Amino acid sequence: MQLGIVGLGRMGGNIARRLMRNGHQMVVSDRNQVAIDGLVVEGAQGAADLPELVRQLRKPRAVWVMLPAGEPTEQTIAQLADLLEAGDTIIDGGNTFYKDDIRRAGELATRKLHYVDVGTSGGVWGLERGYCMMIGGEQAVIERLDPLFASLAPGLGDIPRTRGREGEPGRAEHGYIHAGPAGAGHFVKMVHNGIEYGLMQAYAEGFDILRGKAGEALPQDQRYDLDVAQIAEVWRRGSVVTSWLLDLTADALAADPQLSHYSGAVADSGEGRWTIDAAVEQGVPAPVLSSALFARFRSQQQAGTYGDKLLSAMRFGFGGHVERRE
Repeated sequence: MQLGIVGLGRMGGNIARRLMRNGHQMVVSDRNQVAIDGLVVEGAQGAADLPELVRQLRKPRAVWVMLPAGEPTEQTIAQLADLLEAGDTIIDGGNTFYKDDIRRAGELATRKLHYVDVGTSGGVWGLERGYCMMIGGEQAVIERLDPLFASLAPGLGDIPRTRGREGEPGRAEHGYIHAGPAGAGHFVKMVHNGIEYGLMQAYAEGFDILRGKAGEALPQDQRYDLDVAQIAEVWRRGSVVTSWLLDLTADALAADPQLSHYSGAVADSGEGRWTIDAAVEQGVPAPVLSSALFARFRSQQQAGTYGDKLLSAMRFGFGGHVERRE
């Protein structure tokens, strides 16, 4: 299939590459000409701006927007809406607030344009590992675009099938789902990221306690000189707390057990607070996710703890996120 992609950053460029590896035709655009040129060398068609991108696409067109949530995405979708024609589709693969999806889908429908929201997980590793996707939009449109999603998804891999699942593996087992109408994809991804906050915070606090066992506050016979890199490694192998986040933790600690390259200023991407807002709206208690969110706020205001540095290391490991003070 042919697809236009706007935004060739940490994930957008690799999404284009993975699709090209699977035989799809890419038309790519970005403010950074170097990013465009790099993909053109690999087989994509480049477009200096949105009008040129739209001209190079065959009808019915599909354009994937992979930009930061908020104004950059909002402005780009508004510009595309003026350039596209009835029957074309705009896909938002960033971390957009799901209520914005619902509004946009309604606005675009008045122009007979389709809108698809794709909650995309996979970070900088997606090119090789594939992208786990949670998709919202009209059923017929999702079916038409399915070859793209199937190519981006991780596939069955070597993960054992869940007990009770039989017959031909469905989309979920391949690593993507049609979650529901507009906004459903980003809603599921929002909660995914809220859970991610909680999991990361648990690892961070646990390793902070392990490292603290050498502290002077404890009696001499209760102090242990623990090798946290070795602990992370052994937990990866057969422990019930194993996960990709633990893999990233082990990598970071093996490289630098002191995590000296990190300050521990852990940014809130927005999806954590959106998850808490949804919990409040529904009256669902979420103490773990709330605490994890507030821990990030605290890390922005105070000197980072060892646990905060580990959070930063994990964020860099899966998403290439560089520390910044808000």
